[in-house]
Amino acid sequence: MSETLDLLVIGAGACGMAAAITAHDAGGVVAIVEKRATPGGNSSLSTGSIPGAGSRFQVAAGISDSPERMIADLENTAGKHDADHLTALIARECGPLCEWLIDDLGARMELITDYRHIGHSVERLHAPKSRRGQDLVDDLLRFVADRDIPLAVGNGAERLLIDEGGSVVGAVVEGVEIHARKVVLATNGFAANSALVAQFCPEIADVEYFGALGSTGEAIEWGQSLGAALGNMAAYQGYAAVAYPQGQLLSWTTIEKGGVLVGADGRRFGNEDDGYSGFAAKVHGQGEFAWAVYDRRIHDVALAEEEYAEMARMGAMKWANTAEELAKAAGLSATALADTIVDYNTVAQAGEGDAQNRRKFAMAPLQAPFAIARVKPGLFHTQGGLMVDEDARVLREGGGIIDNLFAGGGAAVGISGHAGAMGYASGNGLITALVLGRRASLRAMQDIKAAA
Repeated sequence: MSETLDLLVIGAGACGMAAAITAHDAGGVVAIVEKRATPGGNSSLSTGSIPGAGSRFQVAAGISDSPERMIADLENTAGKHDADHLTALIARECGPLCEWLIDDLGARMELITDYRHIGHSVERLHAPKSRRGQDLVDDLLRFVADRDIPLAVGNGAERLLIDEGGSVVGAVVEGVEIHARKVVLATNGFAANSALVAQFCPEIADVEYFGALGSTGEAIEWGQSLGAALGNMAAYQGYAAVAYPQGQLLSWTTIEKGGVLVGADGRRFGNEDDGYSGFAAKVHGQGEFAWAVYDRRIHDVALAEEEYAEMARMGAMKWANTAEELAKAAGLSATALADTIVDYNTVAQAGEGDAQNRRKFAMAPLQAPFAIARVKPGLFHTQGGLMVDEDARVLREGGGIIDNLFAGGGAAVGISGHAGAMGYASGNGLITALVLGRRASLRAMQDIKAAA
């Protein structure tokens, strides 16, 4: 690998590949190293959904949106936190980012008008038609290959190289020193590191992790050794409904469009309006499993999503024409489940808040035939990380920057609140990864050219 790299990118998820593509197109000599045998990380496991406030695709669809509206949505969801400066940045940059991906690069994405998902007041998510993040990753890999950007998988970075002045000058990768003028940490978060999760996110520490195995927190440890500041370390993204035993996400469309979650007693236990992330801790607190209950009409809407359609073919959900038959199929109390559906349908029909304070009923009341699927909560990725400025430069505890070091994606502080999972809005992980990856490279190349 070249010893005269302008930019070394550590990690080959969406953040790392966006950074590499941007640096290359700005004239830089860049390479990517990835410790896992396959690239993608959590980006591959996502739905590939990226908010794009004010994008030309929204305009074409007649959707009125703006960065200011998205800022308000994000602040309403997440509240104040350590990275408020990034909330405004990401809201401003996300629309142009979606246009860059689709128009400039050729990503196979489209504006989603079927749903909004948690945290968004208008339809602003852009995603692959399949709703699979792997399709976005495959596109990014194609763009990397088209540019002949070196991508070395199975090559984990062991430590950063630091010169006598304390500046980052590269990394040691599989025992080999790779020198670079700038380094981007795109290694994702620390959700696969049980010790760090227990330290920073104890409320979710004993929940099964369903994210990428490479999310082991090296960026946190390297940054701390250099005096980096950390932010929002107790925030995370959970998922309330991982289908069991399939181990795949049960589309939250089933709940958002009017379905409910019940416990082993056949009764609801919280407000599903909290969303798939915010509701995860509630599911965890009520027992090992929960059951999603919805109907054929909602099922037919969710079938547009390839992963859900695949799960339907696998038999993840059971069907019945009455609540009593549905309860028997799932091994729940027939009386309790029947009462739950009747009570829920009553408030849904009235359109008023119920005992759980739910107010969004969409296609409810539920109608036979009914579907039921067993689910469990999961941890997907952490939302805290290295504090960075608007150019993704890593900040020191007490002020200043760590020279030549950038971070994005799960390695950097997120915008999903100060603690817990309630502050997560759909797409927060991917949009932070992509925006900060691009910002890092643009600033890195600007600095390199200024110093030439």
